[in-house]
Amino acid sequence: MEIILQARCTVDDRVTRVAWLNRSTILYAGNDKWSIDNRVVILSNTKTQYSIKIHNVDVYDEGPYTCSVQTDNHPKTSRVHLIVQVPPQIVNISSDITVNEGSSVTLMCLAFGRPEPTVTWRHLSGKGQGFVSEDEYLEITGITREQSGEYECSAVNDVAVPDVRKVKVTVNYPPYISNAKNTGASVGQKGILQCEASAVPVAEFQWFKEDTRLANGLEGVRIESKGRLSTLTFFNVSEKDYGNYTCVATNKLGNSNASIILYGPGAVHDGGNAASRAGAGLCLWATLLARLLLDF
Repeated sequence: MEIILQARCTVDDRVTRVAWLNRSTILYAGNDKWSIDNRVVILSNTKTQYSIKIHNVDVYDEGPYTCSVQTDNHPKTSRVHLIVQVPPQIVNISSDITVNEGSSVTLMCLAFGRPEPTVTWRHLSGKGQGFVSEDEYLEITGITREQSGEYECSAVNDVAVPDVRKVKVTVNYPPYISNAKNTGASVGQKGILQCEASAVPVAEFQWFKEDTRLANGLEGVRIESKGRLSTLTFFNVSEKDYGNYTCVATNKLGNSNASIILYGPGAVHDGGNAASRAGAGLCLWATLLARLLLDF
């Protein structure tokens, strides 16, 4: 949008000479143009008014403008000071970034405007818009997976609506198996084991029975992995299917595993995963060892 300045000066029939000046530079003297700027034009030069127009005003046009009037008696001047206000504009901002958990991250958001805009960073998390920093640079030391997501930079100076831009921060982290429960199924029925893992990038899944890796479609089983969830389906459970299975979730940062039991009716099970069973085993072994030492 073009911004135009019109500067008017009231005169009368006693005036013999008139001129418009910007600071000490003469723009127009009467009808004669002194300025080499083609944006400056004379608007009117009559017995009652002397005015000029400046097209496409920018910040460099800011400053005093003086109408100088010469009469038979003495010179007179009329002055106006132009203040140019510029809406906030973000001129440089960080690109989307992917880092590993624990890394340090610096986001940049440079903005221009008159008056100088205030720059604010906010983290647009799933819990709402959290305040982060009121600065052009946002520094995050030891970033965590909870700090991933979109960061919004806002430049405000009250001249116009804020300029808002966003940066996406992706935080990579190794797999963590969050859900792996033992499951019961009767012979001849369908049985499904589920393994859910959080990870960025998304984890790849593998299933094992004891030391043997299971292949999709063999021995009446199907393995389906989509996003965070992997399922191992037995279409027709037999006695040999019962036992301990291991789900392994892997990405480029590491792996995690969980032990899951497929059991039949009446079988004793604890309903937990590998971690809980391992902890219980260690506790039992420590108790037995203590009793043996006391007896000795």
